[in-house]
Amino acid sequence: MNPTKPDVAGRADLDLLLRRFYTAAFADPLIGPFFTRIAGMDLEAHLPRIADFWERALFRTAEYGGDAFAPHAALHAVEPLTAEHFGRWVQLWHATVDGLHAGPNADRAKAQGERIALALLRRLAGEDTSGGRLGFVPLAAVELRSAA
Repeated sequence: MNPTKPDVAGRADLDLLLRRFYTAAFADPLIGPFFTRIAGMDLEAHLPRIADFWERALFRTAEYGGDAFAPHAALHAVEPLTAEHFGRWVQLWHATVDGLHAGPNADRAKAQGERIALALLRRLAGEDTSGGRLGFVPLAAVELRSAA
């Protein structure tokens, strides 16, 4: 653990982390258009719901009854989301987490982000996530992860 950076400790940390991440994601030339042009996402309106999702994923302390797949499927229907897009998302997520935090929760946030990205990619591609290609990892994620 890095003594100069605190671990992700709760909702306030998640709020800052997500705001930083989405600021970078919106500005990114590869994935930014999915948020800005295609989805027309209003970050201020969606941030509490996204924070609920991550608070539930990391700490099991928030209620999140949404369907995280549906908005991604809607985007994918307009413009296909590829391994390159999810790899970039993972790269930005790791960089944001690492820039602010270090520790077990930060590590769990990065691992959970990778699992979510891979699960979304597989589901959007119509792959069976219960078997068959369980060892598949998007090449973009591997390349971006190794560069971090």
